[in-house]
Amino acid sequence: MDESRELTQHLLPEGRYTETRHGRTDAYTGRYWVHDDRITYLDDTGFWAFGELIDGVLHHAGFVMRRRPTPG
Repeated sequence: MDESRELTQHLLPEGRYTETRHGRTDAYTGRYWVHDDRITYLDDTGFWAFGELIDGVLHHAGFVMRRRPTPG
């Protein structure tokens, strides 16, 4: 989730992702691949995007995202 809470990204274990943007659930969905500190996205409409992990923080499309703490 980014600090402004405008973007929440769910990287699912089977290589799929879903993004909630500005409160719109599944605004973007597609596939992703991780290689070293890079994430490559291919959304279901054919759009490619990229992200980079820097010190455990994901930088993607102008957003800076950190993991949400897991309950428990």
